[in-house]
Amino acid sequence: MAAMPPFDPFTDLPQAADRRAVGARETEVRPRWYAVPAHRPFLEDLAAGVLAWLGDLPPETLSDATLLLPNRRAARAFTGALSKLSQGRPVLLPQVRPLGDLEEDEPPFTPGALGLDLPPAIPALTRRFEMARMIVEQFDDSLTPMRALDLADALGGFLDSCQLEEVPNPERIATLVDGEMAEHWERSAEFLSLAVEAWPKRLAELGLVDPAWRRATLLRRLAELWDHTPPTQAVIAAGSTGTVPAAADVLGAVARAPLGCVVLPGLDLDLDAAVWDRLDEQHPQSAMKRLLDRVEVARADIRPWFAPSQPPAALARGQARQRLVNEALRPAEATDDWRRAIRDLRSTAAARGEARDPIAEGLQGLSLLTARAEEEAATAIALMMRETLETPGKTCALVTPDQALGRRVAARLERWGVIPDSSAGSPLSRLPAGALVDLCARWIADPVQPHLLLAVIKHPLVRFDLGDAPQAAAVAALEEHALRGPRPRDFAAVRRRLLEAVQPDRRGKAPPEWKRERLSAATRLVERLQTAVETATAVFTPDADLNVAASALTRLIETLAGQDAWAGPDGEAAAALLSGLIEGGAALGRIDRADLAELTSSLVRETVVRTGGATHPSLRILGAIEARLVRADRMILAGLEEGVWPQAAPTDPFLSRPMRKALGLPPPERRLGQTAQDFVQAACAEEVILVHSERRGGQPAVRSRWLWRLEMLTRGAGVDLPRSSTVLDWTRALDAPPPGPPRFAKRPEPRPPVHRRPRSLYVTRIERWVRDPYAIYALWVLGLEAMERPGASAEALARGDAVHAAVERLTLDWPHDLPDDCEAVLHDHLLRELGARGFEDAAMAREAPLARNCARWLTDFERRRRARGIEILVEQQGALTFDAPAGPFTVKAFADRIELSSDGAAVMDFKTGAAPSAKQVKSGFAPQLTLTAAILADGGFESAKGPVTPDELTYVRVVGRKTAGEVITRASGAEAADLAQAALEGLKRRVARFDDPNTPYVSWAAPQFMGAQGGNYDHLARVWEWSVIGDGDEE
Repeated sequence: MAAMPPFDPFTDLPQAADRRAVGARETEVRPRWYAVPAHRPFLEDLAAGVLAWLGDLPPETLSDATLLLPNRRAARAFTGALSKLSQGRPVLLPQVRPLGDLEEDEPPFTPGALGLDLPPAIPALTRRFEMARMIVEQFDDSLTPMRALDLADALGGFLDSCQLEEVPNPERIATLVDGEMAEHWERSAEFLSLAVEAWPKRLAELGLVDPAWRRATLLRRLAELWDHTPPTQAVIAAGSTGTVPAAADVLGAVARAPLGCVVLPGLDLDLDAAVWDRLDEQHPQSAMKRLLDRVEVARADIRPWFAPSQPPAALARGQARQRLVNEALRPAEATDDWRRAIRDLRSTAAARGEARDPIAEGLQGLSLLTARAEEEAATAIALMMRETLETPGKTCALVTPDQALGRRVAARLERWGVIPDSSAGSPLSRLPAGALVDLCARWIADPVQPHLLLAVIKHPLVRFDLGDAPQAAAVAALEEHALRGPRPRDFAAVRRRLLEAVQPDRRGKAPPEWKRERLSAATRLVERLQTAVETATAVFTPDADLNVAASALTRLIETLAGQDAWAGPDGEAAAALLSGLIEGGAALGRIDRADLAELTSSLVRETVVRTGGATHPSLRILGAIEARLVRADRMILAGLEEGVWPQAAPTDPFLSRPMRKALGLPPPERRLGQTAQDFVQAACAEEVILVHSERRGGQPAVRSRWLWRLEMLTRGAGVDLPRSSTVLDWTRALDAPPPGPPRFAKRPEPRPPVHRRPRSLYVTRIERWVRDPYAIYALWVLGLEAMERPGASAEALARGDAVHAAVERLTLDWPHDLPDDCEAVLHDHLLRELGARGFEDAAMAREAPLARNCARWLTDFERRRRARGIEILVEQQGALTFDAPAGPFTVKAFADRIELSSDGAAVMDFKTGAAPSAKQVKSGFAPQLTLTAAILADGGFESAKGPVTPDELTYVRVVGRKTAGEVITRASGAEAADLAQAALEGLKRRVARFDDPNTPYVSWAAPQFMGAQGGNYDHLARVWEWSVIGDGDEE
């Protein structure tokens, strides 16, 4: 790098006569204000100017200098730029401090003892809780904790604005309401007036102050100190726009100091004076105009800061870009004649002797990428960032206020093993420690919720010592045997399910030893879980405050994960969060388990953690504020849709616009001007890609006003805004199918060996075999049993089981004559069976009247049927075996009810849902009743004492509603026997067909009977691929 020319900001000439006499400058000099153009890299030029001014002086001169930058990221970037420019020479860095006027969480620069007499700032969480409690106690005691916290946040924002904007006497707000205002504004003003009076009193009791007040006070004191006793060493305030009045006063004091100067970012020195004088709040230059007006400095007195030499062509492009963007973002009233402005730009360029069209010159290096949706935008951005790395040393930055888009881009970059440096960090809720905090808080609220319980015990930080049994095996056994299916009522129910799993099955077969060991370990695990969570829930008495609840939550987490829960950046953040709840939670007051879960979930989502790690030095993802002073070789500006960038002007829940103006608060549009400045700074880089999506969240998106204005300006100039079409082609080709004709998905057709195919099936399985042979293949050949979902609602199934069990119990207890109180007996049986199947109290209250209707209808049904002099068999098992090509095949059945009479037998099936249609029964797609009747006719039911001719096939539908039940007879007399024989013959033909090794087990052989829910094995058969895209050669 060529040696830089000397630079001295204390003269009007590039080179001072004696640069070593820095400390001997006259103090009576005019304030020194400088600007770095938007097209120049701010921090690099700042570092170059500092080195040119102080680099050749004694080393202590540079190390004694103080630089005030807006935030920590800018401070780090400046020291990096300074080190890079020093070209390996040892340099004593200046004192770089964040001024803290851009980000609320940045501490202000406070030298000396300025803040020793100030009370400490109230912690953020404690402030929220204290405000929420004050709101509840003094204004509305019916508010929930979360609603009170929402109001506290809004109140805190109002007080911060008043303190930072130095609003005098904010308690006078009640006097600003006139009779024409809506009642809502009157109530808001009354609330704010009382809150403004009550809150300082509460702070005085605590011995604390608001952070915003303390910050503004420190800045104001610093300005007063430096005005009274100016620093004797060099002081440079750079990059700040003085959006906070106290920070603006500090900038003024720095500029007035003997060795002080201020460097502004992106001040437009070429803007017409008439336009400058009427800038509105939304203009990108509005913040700097307010600053200069406050410190009483004319824009004409601002001088350009030192700029290292660059090729003339690059300089011309940068200047043209800045003029183009600034012209596009002129105030609306100044754009009524863009054609004249375009002519002026071109005539000015011609007067300078520039041969190229200034519009086309400004568009060099600038392009537009229009994606169809956020997903495509994220992939395209990731591709552009990855492509940057193909050029050694080249850097790229994504600038967007849309953190969700930033996370999407970072996720797509992981495809190539690249991790960008992201300023946004990650929500604590997305990291292991934060997820555990959230899970445990919600688990306390609902200890036996299966999904929560499984999420807790499967969390990677949770550890239990279960002896020789691996924890994973115990967790798997607990999930399979106790947490899948209907939700257990309590931990006792969980243990009962595990105990039942140890018992022999219906055939008397006991589980193997390894399974019993796993179930025993699962039982021990349940006991420890119950002890841990019940210890935590025990503190939730009616008087329990948040700090007590947070302490219990902390102990629960440590019981589950030990000290590992607090390791790493996310663990430290989780520990800090819980410490804040413990220390400040008493201020919020009483809280129940549900509110604790809601509050904790909200806080872990709001808490941002910067995990660090091995990020790539050439790639960064920045928010708009962080990117204001940071420059990369390629800048990608994304999220350019209205409502995203710029964000919509915030709505004040308390104050109308006239009230805000009368009180002295800035209008909501002021923030739009600040974000416009961020856009201009980034858009004036050498290579810029502007990205916007046509749709967001599935809805059409409106492109950003800045992008729209830029397009209108270039279109009026007869120049097209360049498009990044190549990147979109890459994006759409990245995951596109291979070239050539499309290959349609085919329906699976497994053909297992005949000896692996089933030789015995129950009639219910045969019905599934007819409709979906693949399901039988998955179950019998692959041995895959469908598992119920954890906590799945099984009320319909349980209700059906309860009806079967109640009718069976009645028949066994009263096989001939019914009791006089039959309806009461049935009602009692139904409720007892429902309770045994895990129905909660609320569900039992809902089921009781239905059970009463069912009992009444069933009593009438039993009396009518028994009047025929029948013998009733219930829940009987039968079987029929016949020869087939590959060997004997057995069909089995459990008959709900068989009624024997002198004429034959009625085969009945009880239903609590819909019954199969007559067409399904007669066509063989619902063969349960017909095959059961065939087994009966063959003498397959021992209790029937020989073959019995079926003369009735009936469904008994019991629902308990307006129509409490109905008897649905699908066949009677000779037709019943004929259907039974036809079903058996059809089964024999099916078995013979599947005894052929070439017969496949196709999926969804009869899709019209599969129902909306489909089958348990559809995902294995990829039904939604071949049934939607095509099914190959299938018709």
